[in-house]
Amino acid sequence: MEHNYAVIMAGGVGSRFWPTSTSRKPKQFLDILGTGETLLQQTFRRMKTVVPADHIYVVTHADYAEACLEQLPELDRPRILAEPARRNTAPCVAYAGFVLKKRDPLANFVVTPADHLVTHEAEFTARLRSALETTSAHNVLMTLGMNPTRPETGYGYIQFRPKTSEYASDVHPVKTFTEKPNREMAEQFIATGEFLWNAGIFVWNANAILSAFEKHMPEMYASFNGGWSHYGTPSEAQFIGSMYGECPNESIDYGILEKAKQVLVMPAEFGWSDLGSWGAVHEQRSADAHGNTGVGPQVMSYDASGNTYLIPDDMVAVVDGLHDYIVIVSDNRLLVCPRSKEQEIKQFVNDVKMRRGEDYV
Repeated sequence: MEHNYAVIMAGGVGSRFWPTSTSRKPKQFLDILGTGETLLQQTFRRMKTVVPADHIYVVTHADYAEACLEQLPELDRPRILAEPARRNTAPCVAYAGFVLKKRDPLANFVVTPADHLVTHEAEFTARLRSALETTSAHNVLMTLGMNPTRPETGYGYIQFRPKTSEYASDVHPVKTFTEKPNREMAEQFIATGEFLWNAGIFVWNANAILSAFEKHMPEMYASFNGGWSHYGTPSEAQFIGSMYGECPNESIDYGILEKAKQVLVMPAEFGWSDLGSWGAVHEQRSADAHGNTGVGPQVMSYDASGNTYLIPDDMVAVVDGLHDYIVIVSDNRLLVCPRSKEQEIKQFVNDVKMRRGEDYV
């Protein structure tokens, strides 16, 4: 355990959860499911079952550093890696990899988003501990794949090869990565039995991932490597501020994993959801007899079914004749749209920003 670490990625804006999630307080800092914990707090608590609390780092936008400190009292400021600009997950991972290698040349770490749901936490812990054992012994890049339960078009997919005796018995070599497919393709994936959902949770040692950056993204590697003397010192923030904006906007999947050799996937089942939309939240909440979720004393529902509600406790809402809609109220913002169009919410947010200004997004 002494060389095991965790990196929580918490820099997104969560625009698909507008109007509750805004650029000032995105979804990872909200209690979206009404559990009493924000998504970031849940993730930090889960990771403490995998690695020591003082081995957990959070990568986030500089604007959210104080929110991280407020929500995570066990987190000290040096373990918040503040990004001055949003550049997707590849720069985020590179930054964390260099910081951890500077701290511990044998660093072995998990990378996880801050805003996912896990309902079977003991299994989550067991899977990650097993993955860390493999990556501590081998210079491989590991990703976790969820056993698919439906032809989901909102997730990426990982195709795997048969197991080999070279690694642990619970991992497979990766054959292909596929971005979000259409329904017909997703159905074909499920039928083969060779595909898993890409959960966006990764495990590797610092030497393995940084070697992959050096080979497949050499310019980014050189940029971060140039700051070696600054990591873990008061000048780190200044160095990162001077170069981060020039990094390409690239995902770790496309920049590294789709190109690298020795990429493994560990199948897992621990009640995972990426909570990427109001529809995902709808699936996780208790529903009334008509399939509405979020119904409470503040919502009076008539001839309405399959709806997703989120109404403030100090407001009364009457909903009549709506079926399969999203109805969300947050401060001075209201969203009413069909659940079938929830993927368009990001465009709605862009339109609001253009027409009404940033105060509403």
